[in-house]
Amino acid sequence: MAARTGAAAAHQGDARAAGLDLTALARSLDGAGEVREAGPDDVVDGVPAAAVARPTTVEGVSAVLREATAQGMVTVARGAGTALTWGCPPERADLLLDTTGLDRLVEHEAGDLVVVAEAGLALRDLQEHVGRAGQELVADVPRERLEGGSTVGGALATGASGPRRLQRLALRDLVLGTTVVLADGTVATSGGKVVKNVAGYDLAKLMTGSFGTLGVVVRAAFRLHPVRPDRAFVLRTGPLEEVADLARAVVASQLAPAAVELDRPAGSDEASLAVLLEGTGDAVAARAADTAALVGGAVGEEPSWWGRLPGGDSLAKATATLVGVKDLLLAARAAEQAHGAAVALRGSAVGVLHAGVTAPGAGALAGVVAGLRAAAPSPREGTVTVLTVPAELREGLDVWGPVGGLDLMRSIKERLDPGRNLAPGRFVGGI
Repeated sequence: MAARTGAAAAHQGDARAAGLDLTALARSLDGAGEVREAGPDDVVDGVPAAAVARPTTVEGVSAVLREATAQGMVTVARGAGTALTWGCPPERADLLLDTTGLDRLVEHEAGDLVVVAEAGLALRDLQEHVGRAGQELVADVPRERLEGGSTVGGALATGASGPRRLQRLALRDLVLGTTVVLADGTVATSGGKVVKNVAGYDLAKLMTGSFGTLGVVVRAAFRLHPVRPDRAFVLRTGPLEEVADLARAVVASQLAPAAVELDRPAGSDEASLAVLLEGTGDAVAARAADTAALVGGAVGEEPSWWGRLPGGDSLAKATATLVGVKDLLLAARAAEQAHGAAVALRGSAVGVLHAGVTAPGAGALAGVVAGLRAAAPSPREGTVTVLTVPAELREGLDVWGPVGGLDLMRSIKERLDPGRNLAPGRFVGGI
């Protein structure tokens, strides 16, 4: 079938009228999955899909992608759908590739602290399995997404991370290897399932955070950690600058915190500091007491906001240097006062935070983003990326900001997906 062009060709519920050969797609799966016309819920950030394929094997993903690309389709991968509004809307979404049929835990080598899982496996199910061996994948995906069934593939595609990246790094650093299917159906594997395996091109890290624009992750191997049996929280609330300075002091101390998180509610001149100590028995209690003395706080319970995204109509990810976190906190307060918006800021004191923004209009939202970027103006000093935004506020908004290495990223897209068949437009620079 000839390749189709133009967004007008794909409309929800009229796949055949749009020229898509669903019979050929279904035949390509050879019984290992299903293909159907899209329904009202099969939408990617406002862009309706025309058809949905749900393969149940890696071979099925390869075959259906090969057929879809031959038909000139644009394919967007979808797991549990907890982050389909993150990034930018795709230019088209002819085919939704539902990965939830790939939901097997392939291998768990408890002695080696390694797990291999398929992309459609829910993270909470993976955690439940490895937890029986006293282990965990320190993914720390936002709890809203974890509770919504966020999958292994979805977490990788969006580059998720959370509070404990301070000590045990982000999810991308825990990936030992991946199996990926490219737009033409090629199955590519990189890395392995041993921690010291560093040979070859690091395809796993390349795919992490690429929003499915380079390939579809179908399987991944992760490094696990033993669950630390005891934990304690130290809490302190105070003026923005004071709390930021205290957080930096904890990070720089010898207390070895597992996480140091900040929470500034919208409209507040104060922020809360929460420090997580993990370990065993009396040693945790002693470190918690020392931390409380350092920050002038108290040992307490896990705060209700821990590991959750801040509320707001729009969501942005902000990064900063250790010193620059204070500037971000102050910039959030200044942006509220300048633009009549609500800006909640929450995240790690080492400079990976999320901002929840509720603005009265597109101009106010753009002003808030510009204000935050003034405190995080470059990839070297920090960045602000708008992850989700209501459609009526998106027009004219620079959601990505300054990005380094854009030409290199575009050349990689050209190399791996020359026909732009995988979620074009979802990533920075129209990738």
